[in-house]
Order: sequence, then structure tokens, then C-alpha cells
Amino acid sequence: MGEYVTRLVVGVGGRAGVSVAEVCALVEETLRGAGLTSEAVTALATVESKAAEAGIAGAAERFGVPLVGYPAEQLAAITVPHPSDAARTAAGTPSVAEAAALAAGGELLVPKRRSVAATCAVATAQAHDLRHHGDAEVIDAGSGLVDLAVNVRSDTPPEWLKQRIAASLGDLAAYPDGRSARAAVAARHGLPVERVLLTAGAAEAFVLIARALGAVRPVVVHPQFTEPEAALRDAGHRVERVLLKAEDGFRLDPAAVPEEADLVVVGNPTNPTSILHPAATLAALARPGRTLVVDEAFMDAVPGEREALAGRTDVPGLVVLRSLTKTWGLAGLRIGYVLAEPEVIAKLAAAQPLWPVSTPALVAAEACVTPSALAEAEAAARRIAVDREHLLAGLAEFDEVSVVGVAEGPFVLIRMAGAAEVRRRLRALGFAVRRGDTFPGLDDSWLRLAVRDRATTGRLLQAFDHALALTAG
Repeated sequence: MGEYVTRLVVGVGGRAGVSVAEVCALVEETLRGAGLTSEAVTALATVESKAAEAGIAGAAERFGVPLVGYPAEQLAAITVPHPSDAARTAAGTPSVAEAAALAAGGELLVPKRRSVAATCAVATAQAHDLRHHGDAEVIDAGSGLVDLAVNVRSDTPPEWLKQRIAASLGDLAAYPDGRSARAAVAARHGLPVERVLLTAGAAEAFVLIARALGAVRPVVVHPQFTEPEAALRDAGHRVERVLLKAEDGFRLDPAAVPEEADLVVVGNPTNPTSILHPAATLAALARPGRTLVVDEAFMDAVPGEREALAGRTDVPGLVVLRSLTKTWGLAGLRIGYVLAEPEVIAKLAAAQPLWPVSTPALVAAEACVTPSALAEAEAAARRIAVDREHLLAGLAEFDEVSVVGVAEGPFVLIRMAGAAEVRRRLRALGFAVRRGDTFPGLDDSWLRLAVRDRATTGRLLQAFDHALALTAG
């Protein structure tokens, strides 16, 4: 089986006369501390005026990679998280290491690190497409592909829900009135209505959070759904990342999040890793003056909603997002909600347009939080858990495939050499799966598979066998 590497660019800077040994030691220590290896480095990069520095050029030679020199004016135009007036004066750019690492268009993994006479920073060799979502795998593909790329539960919405939505169409002449649906959601979580905001899906909530809460140092925990970071960037925020590591099973260590972060976003269970973080671990991220956003879009697919924070009022700054589109097959209707302190709800509501949620979506929200609907969702979650184990057992038969961590969501993240080619071959065999390389922290050795019924999984495993054989050949 082949090696899995995230291709890296290391930006380096140094004082005149810096030694090869010092540059190499700093780079190696920085990579090691981030769980990265020098084998993944594709280039060292610096400002042109430093490219002839013997210590920097010698380090590139020792690592066996090219040294790329960029004009100071080009690096000066790149926004960096840790600018320095001294670097600007000496080299014409506010940070040689960070700007040079980012110049190829990638994303910063490790910000600037220093030794006595050298600096370095690490970035991916190319940027992740934060706007790529699973529907891109099946859109315009006709009806022939079995959809394992989108995490919406199959065979939904159920007939009773379709009828409830259809019955609401006679009320479309009136403006939407969300009071009843808001009260129903509040009652479902045992909260006052002042702690609930209905939204056009969880995606709208990310935009509201980015625009209305005034974060100064937002941090997003990756790999996870990319829309929160995209929304923050669109709102003009400079986003820091905490990358969970595959070798740690994508487990979250609260200490990895910078203490100064005033907005932290994390998913639970996390898309695409399917990892369910303990509620206590997430609660440990809470701080005075910090907003803790927990995306629980897939929590209703976890039996018993273990580790849920929805409904908790004892965690300061907690904002929980829920979606009704995944379990109930309502992605085209757009309905979700936010649970938070009344002051936060008021800020988010003030940023919403008038009547943001349609009457049919409000009817669906109220219908999906009734006791009978919750019982149906729980039964579906238990079936998904059984179907997921069937999928995992089948995947375990392939030596080429590995699963990292314990999957708890309605999807599974897998890793293999040649995953991109396997994905293309699966597509030719009639199955659409989700590429993983658009998620920060992952590369093109990852694929995400939605959990489906046993019959569909059986056909998928047969196709996997065929695709792997063709790829190996």
C-alpha cells in the first residue's frame, strides 16, 4: 500500500550568516511538532534577497527540494497572521516565512516559528476548495449514480411529512409566522423561546455568526464541514485552524485551541470524520468572552443523541446549531435552528433578513420535533448504526482501506493510496462518493461514504473490489 502525504511548502527566513544546521533543525522541529514529516515537503520558499543565503540554500539541498525565491513586493501583498515591522524593514515584507509559505496559494498549517537566527512556517502546497460539497459529485450526473456522496438519509422525506408540507401550500399568500415552530423547537429541547432562532438551514446560521458576533480571533477545528470557515472568510475574518490528526484518531484536545480565541467552531459528530467528541471535552473549550459554536447537524443520527450539548444552559458562550435537512431529507427546503443565550439569539436575529424561513419550512420544523417524529428519528439512528457496522465490516476485508477513529455518524471516512483513481472508477461503476481533499487537514488519499442499507452497501463493496483491482492493475 502506498504512502499518504500532505504536500507541504516550508517558508524560511534567516539573518545573514544563518547556518544550514540551524535552519534544518528549526524546520524539522516545526514539522515534528505538527505531526508532519520532511518527506512531505515539496519546496522551501523565501524572499529573493534571501535565496542566496548559504544556510537557506543549503537547507533546501539537504532536504532534497527546490528553493523558490519570491520578489519582496509579491510577498508584501500576502496577508499573514503574524506581521513584523522588523521583517518589513529588513526584507520588504511583513513576514518572510509565512508569506513565502503561502505564496503558492496554499493554506497555513503552522504559523511562524523562530530560532535564534531563523524563522519558518508551513503551508499546504495548494488551497482547499471550501465551497465544494457532496452534491457536486452527483449534480448534472443524471439518475444513474448511486449517491453515497451526500449525507441526507435515503428514502426521505417520509410520506407523512410530505403531506404536512403539501397541506401548507394553501397558506402561501400569508407572510410566514414562525412563532409556533419556534415554540415547538424550544419545547423539544426544554428551553425558553428566547434561546431559539429558526434559520434557513444550518448554513445560514454560519453566515449570521460570521457577520453578527464580532469575533476578533476565530478558530475553526478541522477536518470539518467547510462552510463555517468560508462564511467567516467572506465576512472579512482571518481564520486560524486547529488541525486534528489522523494518528490521534481525530480526537480533540482542548489545549490545542489558542487561549486567545474568542470564537471556536467544531462539529459533533464531525463531518467528514464521523468522530463523536465527548460533551465534556467540548464543554472544556468554553471560556469567559468566548463563543463556542458546536455544529450538531448530524446529532439526531446518533442513537440517544449521546454527547449532545443542545439544551444545555450551563456552558457559557455556547451556540449549538441543528439541521433538520439530513435526517428528514429536507435539503431543498432549508430548515435548521440555533440554540444560544438570548443575547446571542437577538444579535443573530437582527442580522437576518425579514421572513428568512418559508411557511412550508416552518411547518416541517414543527412536525419534525413532535414526540412521534423524534421516535422515528431515533429508530432511524439505530438502523444507521447497524448499517454502518455492516459497511465497516465489509471495508475491513480490503487491506488497501483503513478507517481512522470510531465512526459514530451516518457516514464513514476512509483512507487509501490512489483514492482519487478509485473514486473515478467507482463513478464509472455507478457509485458517487465524496472526495476528501477539499477538507483542510485531509488530502487526496481520503474518501467519505454515506451509510446506506445493506443491499446498497453490498453492491458498493463489490464495486470497490472491482475498482481496487483495476487501480492495482
